[in-house]
Amino acid sequence: MTKKLITRRTSLLMAGAAAAAPLASVRAQQTGLPDKPLKILVGFPAGGGTDVMARFLAEPLKQRTGRNVLVDNKAGASGTIAIETLKNSPPDGTTIAYVPSATIIQKITMPGVTWDPVTDLAPVAQAGTVQTAFCVSPTIGVNSLKDYIAWLKKNPDRQSFGTTALGSSTHFFGVMAGKEIGVPLEPVPYRGAAPLVADLQGGHIAAGCGGITDFLEHHRAGKVKVIFTSGVKPTTSAPEIPTISQLGYPQLASLGWYVFFAPVKTSAPLLDAWNKELNAVLALPEVQKKLVELGLDVEPATPAEFTARLVKDLGDWKKTVDSIGYKPQG
Repeated sequence: MTKKLITRRTSLLMAGAAAAAPLASVRAQQTGLPDKPLKILVGFPAGGGTDVMARFLAEPLKQRTGRNVLVDNKAGASGTIAIETLKNSPPDGTTIAYVPSATIIQKITMPGVTWDPVTDLAPVAQAGTVQTAFCVSPTIGVNSLKDYIAWLKKNPDRQSFGTTALGSSTHFFGVMAGKEIGVPLEPVPYRGAAPLVADLQGGHIAAGCGGITDFLEHHRAGKVKVIFTSGVKPTTSAPEIPTISQLGYPQLASLGWYVFFAPVKTSAPLLDAWNKELNAVLALPEVQKKLVELGLDVEPATPAEFTARLVKDLGDWKKTVDSIGYKPQG
């Protein structure tokens, strides 16, 4: 009797697996993506905002596509190493990159960059927009921009701030903020948000600047104190944090973005397949909730809409770089 039960149970399990296999196969065919492991390149170390978002998005992508979706950190050079890796990747639909606007501006500020975001990369899907956050170390006892200005005047030897990407829009936001408040701020480069947050928490540096997605969870945990952001209006995720516009400096308002890119020679059907899957994931209520909590305002855009935005932003960034007299780094 026991043997018959075991045999029957085994048969049922095998039948269930056999039924599920064709369904998985059908789903795999429907995606239009290669029947291989898929890879998302990230240009920053594990633990930073870009990495956290990419890993969070990888799981529902895996569930939807039936593929193994890996996040591959190619950290260094303010995210440009990941872009170089993407440029040289086969355009077979297996590899995309999750990229912040802070990395793309390197084309203007780093002569050594060998890629062009317009001609060497194919936009797949815009994930959303993001504000730049300016934060201070909890060890200096500052809770507002007014407090910070007063503290800087008393501590002229500590007029520096860490930046998650030297030569980026977040770097320039910090420099321009210092210019407007009348206290020149000197940027100090960091290899991503994680080491900067550690130094802020320990009091080794007084302030930091980067995407709010890099700092918001640490702000809530008391590891850093975000005192203002770059928006015209507060970010959805943290309406209590004032913007630079609300504090009287509307000329400094700016908005960044996150986008998925593929190698430029990736075929239209593959780009369409990725776009469909990514937008489906971004539309999930639980995904939107989590991304908003991290500081990203989910804002999908078509590749054509994003390309128009990219071209405009490149022109605006060039004007900003020229206006502050920044000399591109070799």
